Amino acid sequence: MTETQKMALLPAGMADILPPDATFEAATLNRLMTVFSGHGYERIKPPLIEFEDGLLAGLGTAMASQTFRLMDPVSQRMMGVRADMTPQIARIAATRLKNFERPLRLCYAGEVLRVKGTQLRPERQFTQVGAEIIGAAQAQADVEVILMAIRALTDLGADGLSVDLAIPTLVPALCEEFSIRGDVANQLRLALDRKDAATVAGLAEQIGPSTAALLGALLNAAGPAEQTLNELNAMKFGPAAAKECETLSEVARLISDAVPGIQITIDPVENRGFEYHSGVTYTFFARGVRGELGNGGRYLAENGSDTGELATGFTLFMDSILRALPSPQHQSRVYVPQGTPSAQSDKLRADGWSAVAGLAETNDVKQEAQRLRCTHVLLAGDIQKL
Repeated sequence: MTETQKMALLPAGMADILPPDATFEAATLNRLMTVFSGHGYERIKPPLIEFEDGLLAGLGTAMASQTFRLMDPVSQRMMGVRADMTPQIARIAATRLKNFERPLRLCYAGEVLRVKGTQLRPERQFTQVGAEIIGAAQAQADVEVILMAIRALTDLGADGLSVDLAIPTLVPALCEEFSIRGDVANQLRLALDRKDAATVAGLAEQIGPSTAALLGALLNAAGPAEQTLNELNAMKFGPAAAKECETLSEVARLISDAVPGIQITIDPVENRGFEYHSGVTYTFFARGVRGELGNGGRYLAENGSDTGELATGFTLFMDSILRALPSPQHQSRVYVPQGTPSAQSDKLRADGWSAVAGLAETNDVKQEAQRLRCTHVLLAGDIQKL
């Protein structure tokens, strides 16, 4: 391996983004933020690194195993590089924006770094773009952010969109209702996460045959929204679990009414990736695209009180979004020979051209333009295509 090849090596999960992809990503990000702003979401910009005790408090505890840590040479305190931006938004809302009127609508964009990737997302550094509405308990708040994400992705040109809804608080509510606690509850939760129907059935002796049958039916109910909701409505739940299902049903109905063609699926026992969520969750997919485009859900944003604030929001992953869009086209670049008046170059740029100025005289202007990857050349005041 040559020295140049060694210099080009990057850690696993890291990548250089080159032209035209970097320009395309920036333009796509700006379009997303414009949509969010149009819905009244105000942009904030948290720091990349925070003190560990703040970054990993509250919602941040769920990301502790994914957080890179380092020592601050100034304060001698441990710091963490953010692995997710949502906990930072919750912190800002509870501190610097605590006196702002609720509901508080915020949006953000920035890089995150994680200790390890996953099978579907091996990238460890990527850009998150998201929006949160804080201080709203209504199901309409969940619907607002879901529809905003769908419309933003549709406007970008993403095809075959679908939304997967889940309610990770349903199983805990059932465990409480049937007094399933301790190791048995942990085994049950793990089996449901793994979609392991055999283990759920095998726990019948500890949790009771009827309870095991109900949970097995719940596991098998995952599928298209209408079908799943019909199966859930036929099941008998206690008040707490019934309320969770009612909220899930309302959110699914409102989304379907607003976007009739959208594909909605429901997994009533899904919990993985939603450890700090406390209500309806949602994941966005596009047909034929590896990994989810984004996810989110309802959570409790700590605000220093015993109860916290109800909030909901989503995070979109730029790497997945870009895979869902048509390949970017190289911008038209016009070569402007050395000696061309600057006013002429400025006019080209004002008209939307990328004007590449020649730095020295050349005998073959067209050849120089091609060498610099230009698509056009300015000759005698006219733009000619190469």
